[in-house]
Amino acid sequence: MSDYFRPLAQREAPLSAFRLAGGPRWFERAEHIRRDGFTEVIPAEDVPDDVLERLTAPRSAICGVSMDRPSVMGILNLTPDSFSDGGMHAGRELTAALEILAEGADIIDIGGESTRPGAAYIDPDEEKRRILPVVTALAAVGGVPVSVDTRKADVAAVALTAGATLFNDVTALTFDDRSLKVAAESGVAVCLMHSVGTPETMQENPSYTNALLDVYDFLDERIRACEAAGIPRANIMVDPGIGFGKAMAHNLALLRGISLFHGLGCPVLLGVSRKGMIGKIGKVPAPERRFAGSIALGLEALNQGVQMLRVHDIAETRQAIALWSAINIEA
Repeated sequence: MSDYFRPLAQREAPLSAFRLAGGPRWFERAEHIRRDGFTEVIPAEDVPDDVLERLTAPRSAICGVSMDRPSVMGILNLTPDSFSDGGMHAGRELTAALEILAEGADIIDIGGESTRPGAAYIDPDEEKRRILPVVTALAAVGGVPVSVDTRKADVAAVALTAGATLFNDVTALTFDDRSLKVAAESGVAVCLMHSVGTPETMQENPSYTNALLDVYDFLDERIRACEAAGIPRANIMVDPGIGFGKAMAHNLALLRGISLFHGLGCPVLLGVSRKGMIGKIGKVPAPERRFAGSIALGLEALNQGVQMLRVHDIAETRQAIALWSAINIEA
């Protein structure tokens, strides 16, 4: 039976504590978990050596962005039907991108196909038409890395050629059987997200044996597939995929236990900005008014050592991180 070890992150650094993933959090205890329901809290020094190494090893920079401090991925959806900002940037795509950069994004994530629940598949040529002018223009400006948010190898390939340096795939490079090859040959960083099914079907009664452990195992398998294809672990970031084929209970379990994913030895990204669970719990129907709930979840993730937050509200998130850092990171 597999054993899992979730570091219990803390701000303090007593002599018995280990630094978590080379970042600003520490841990002196870990939760030992098995699938049969067994759990116990153990001293960190009792975690198996190979797991402890992955939990403590400093993370490599992703696209030149250091992973030893909280960072921000700004969202630019160039789609007419995204759940929060669909159609908002029509006719002002580059201006919107430059605004995101001015607000302090470390990486800008550009997507041309909505993957919200119920969204329909679009043709790759249309997806390219939407994103390529902005990707090309931003690459020419330079200064901030560009991520392409797509599940299609052809779209990724042209965006990477145009200057994108991160392949962010909501299907962890499983939707298109050429994606692994494109990512490996390009030499860029990848973000592997967990999802179930397709946007059209993913919210139809999602089911897990144990959401936290099932998502962990999926990402572990995908990291191994990437390594086998020639993508080094140092170029991989992981995302548990909040809201992608998950009911409320699954999302909450992942958020409560997100520090488990440090055991994969990769930086962890959280993408929960403005999502439906915030509207339901916070009783906020309008997505654009969910920034407070988005920030609350983001700060909880930072407390568990998550390295990057993917957000719509960059300036507000930057302000929250500045205050969090003042309390949690020594000058």
